[in-house]
Amino acid sequence: MLKRIAIIAFVLLNVGCDQISKDLVRKNVDERAYIELLGDKFILTNVENTGAMLGFGNDFPPMIKTIFLKALPIVVMLILLFRVLQKKQMHLWLIIAFAFVIGGGIGNLIDRVAYDSVTDFFQINLGGVFRTGIFNMADVSVTTGTLLILYLTLRHKQLEF
Repeated sequence: MLKRIAIIAFVLLNVGCDQISKDLVRKNVDERAYIELLGDKFILTNVENTGAMLGFGNDFPPMIKTIFLKALPIVVMLILLFRVLQKKQMHLWLIIAFAFVIGGGIGNLIDRVAYDSVTDFFQINLGGVFRTGIFNMADVSVTTGTLLILYLTLRHKQLEF
């Protein structure tokens, strides 16, 4: 029971962090603003993304968008959450990793359902070496969780999902 409460708490923490940060950006940052936080290395902006990662699917017909960017992700997140909650034994870091993925996924789904777009606002630009697309805290959660799952899977081959 304690494990289930912890999983739900981690998921809600990720969703809350994401939704609060997006709300702050929507209310306080002009659309397409270019605010340098650390010189031109870390940029704050406000962009509404009607597609998925890096705008993929922006031009899909409305029905296809609804299926692939709302309905299918809702089903996947519910199944993943159900499976993680039902698992009797799971490595603590694996639980945390899945909670990050689920929480981030739910955070972006809330935007898609409520606004028909996802608010993105951060960009990292390290000159010619590295430049990200514009992202949000849900994307950070999903990426962190995914990388942690990958690391744990490679490091502990006997890990049970």
